[in-house]
Amino acid sequence: MDVLQAVVAILALPQSAAERVDALVVPVGQGEEWRLTHGIRRWETNPEISHLLVANGNPAEETYQPLTLPYLRGLGLRRLDGVHLQAEPAPHTGLQAAWIAGRVEALGITSLALTVSAYHLPRVYLTVLRALSRVGIRVPLIPDPVPVSPDTPAPETQATAYDLLPGEAERILAYLDEGWVAGVEELRRYLRWLWTEHEAFLTGTRA
Repeated sequence: MDVLQAVVAILALPQSAAERVDALVVPVGQGEEWRLTHGIRRWETNPEISHLLVANGNPAEETYQPLTLPYLRGLGLRRLDGVHLQAEPAPHTGLQAAWIAGRVEALGITSLALTVSAYHLPRVYLTVLRALSRVGIRVPLIPDPVPVSPDTPAPETQATAYDLLPGEAERILAYLDEGWVAGVEELRRYLRWLWTEHEAFLTGTRA
């Protein structure tokens, strides 16, 4: 029930706000190039977004691609100013989240959207939220699920979103004990602050 509450609360945030953020964040993985193509498309069509952060993946995956500008250019990247790539490999989401939080702090980023497959989004969201909290940062964090059919197999495992969801839920519960993800109460406090202080930003209305 805790996991279900977290998923519903996160996905209730207006995804249209991803077009108004200061930074777009794409954590790669599972050979899912659609994360990158969706993120790059949003980046190229929204020049008011100042930063594109691409978190590296796990070299142990068979579908891993070295994260380079030529590779991203091949996926449609043209606007290079403001692009930041995680140079070191990130074998798990915690390392991606720590790098993201570091970039947010160093660059003074004021809001960000997470572009990732829907089945993986809650765990990434909770992990990044905890990483930001560790460095004392509280900014609007917007879910930006990639529009892809849940029947589409992930290139790395050939598993669909339906197959992968149970494992994601199990990891959230396991990582709660390790302190790697935000818990339900922390998420509720954050979302209460977000809706109270940034409703106009979330909904695209003037305050």
